[in-house]
Amino acid sequence: MTKRVRLTAAQAMVRWLSVQMNGDGERFIDGVWAIFGHGNVAGLGEALHGIGDALPTWRGQNEQTMAHAAIAYAKASKRRRAMAVTSSIGPGATNMVTAAALAHVNRLPLLLIPGDVFANRAPDPVLQQIEDFDDGMISANDCFRPVSRYYDRISRPEHLLTALPRALQTMTDPAKCGPVTLAFCQDTQAEAHDYPESFFEPKVWRIRRPEPDRAELDAVIAALKAAERPVIVAGGGVIYSGAEETLLDFATRHNIPFVETQAGKGAVDWQEGLNLGSAGVTGGDAANAALAEADLVLGVGTRFQDFTTGSWTVFANPKRRLVSVNVTGYDAAKHGALPLVADAKVALEKIGAALGDKNWPDRDAQSRKAWYEATDAVMAAPNKKGLPTDAQVIGAVQRQAKPETVVMCAAGTMPGALHTLWRAGKGGYHMEYGYSCMGYELAGAMGIKLAQPKADVICFIGDGSYMMANSELATAVMRRVPFTVVLTDNRGYGCINRLQMGTGGAEFNNLYASANVEVQPEIDFTAHAAAMGAHAEKAADIADLEAKISAARGRDIPSVIVIDTDPYPGTGAGGHWWDVAVPEVSEREEVRNARDRYVKQTALQRVD
Repeated sequence: MTKRVRLTAAQAMVRWLSVQMNGDGERFIDGVWAIFGHGNVAGLGEALHGIGDALPTWRGQNEQTMAHAAIAYAKASKRRRAMAVTSSIGPGATNMVTAAALAHVNRLPLLLIPGDVFANRAPDPVLQQIEDFDDGMISANDCFRPVSRYYDRISRPEHLLTALPRALQTMTDPAKCGPVTLAFCQDTQAEAHDYPESFFEPKVWRIRRPEPDRAELDAVIAALKAAERPVIVAGGGVIYSGAEETLLDFATRHNIPFVETQAGKGAVDWQEGLNLGSAGVTGGDAANAALAEADLVLGVGTRFQDFTTGSWTVFANPKRRLVSVNVTGYDAAKHGALPLVADAKVALEKIGAALGDKNWPDRDAQSRKAWYEATDAVMAAPNKKGLPTDAQVIGAVQRQAKPETVVMCAAGTMPGALHTLWRAGKGGYHMEYGYSCMGYELAGAMGIKLAQPKADVICFIGDGSYMMANSELATAVMRRVPFTVVLTDNRGYGCINRLQMGTGGAEFNNLYASANVEVQPEIDFTAHAAAMGAHAEKAADIADLEAKISAARGRDIPSVIVIDTDPYPGTGAGGHWWDVAVPEVSEREEVRNARDRYVKQTALQRVD
């Protein structure tokens, strides 16, 4: 006879989660970020208190940024561990929708447990309930459906018996990996059920390595053998597969140069000679020149985002073929690519074995040398008075970087500038650029440090992103999670202001100086960060910034260093066209001229 144990649904959920392990013997869900409200405090709150350190609970300041911290933790853990986030119903739940979208785009595991309305409907409409006049099944949590890889509503206690294993299967599946939403009806959380004791036995979830289809593999090998100038595009899948050394060995043995996407940057040290650096819109000259000449582009673990492809104008060789190695068939077949659905490490090993001793002729190394000389110049300390550029700020941090330094960012100027200019050591780059979500930065830096306690985490953030989401700085102070924040204050949204001007638009509503405000704000970011408990100070210039970065190491709380910057200069090196639609009709000559340039560029796009 099956032994059973009587538990509430909430108690059953946390008990089950506490014994789900990864292949390294670690708890896969490391813990739960929670802000309690009437939709989860009585059920999940009591259950989480009861289980204690077997499944730790952490308090944050905002549901979205708690989820950002969890996402960064999963990314820094190479998808081998994850975190859960719970909220009440209503605004607490919908605050997490943006984070779910971020995790979905970036293919990262995240477990969201928003409270939901009463399954029995007796007290309807309850506080914060969204009512659909035409559908009695709808709640605010249905917003999560398009941004979840698996979605379920737990309206009976026994639903957990199927929903929880499906959730973990999704998060540990390399092809389906992404956010899971389990909308948990608040009355159901408190209801008891006689669960089988076997349900709570520890389980190990191992991430599989899909083998390639023989016919697909043969087609890719034949295409590669026929190529004269192949180039590899290394994406985030290289890192999640643990294929960093495999990629370097493959490229070295066959003498194939490779370039990096935002997600793939840092898979291989920048100093490796075949590493041509970043590609695409925010790419370097050497990388983009190689891609323009390539007759075969071998994508490994990339979804070929528009920034990587220069909106499909970087791959300029009329004879080029596109090959895509990806665990997800959806991504592998994009833009008419020759697909190879497989784990990146396995695929590279099998392709390499088939190529044998074949290698391609040396390329001109001068372009790589010239690129780094150009970036040395734009990142050098300024030799005249005036506000520093973003490139000069990056140069200051680069000169102070250590082998264990991990730089991170998410949106605004710095992601593009860092992709273009930063020289990443292996594992030294963390960028959220799939969703480019302002507000990820501070919470994300905390998540990285939690996943990699020995890393020297340096967070780049602009004043715009800081204003949008800064509260988890207080959480990092409370938990004694140290990292360094370089806050560049250009008094507005400088990145979009430059884009506005570059597309012919007048400066409008981006910098405070061109916004419809009565008084130009003078925000004391140093005082604000200090008020949350961080060590905060303002750098007078680039030399002072370098000194303060060095001094920040060794503290047990976050250090925030504010520096004023010039909002107008770009990186000063590299780059490529990006498809941002320009109006066909305008009274402004600048817009008409930009439209002419736009039409000429779109004619170069290859969508096959």
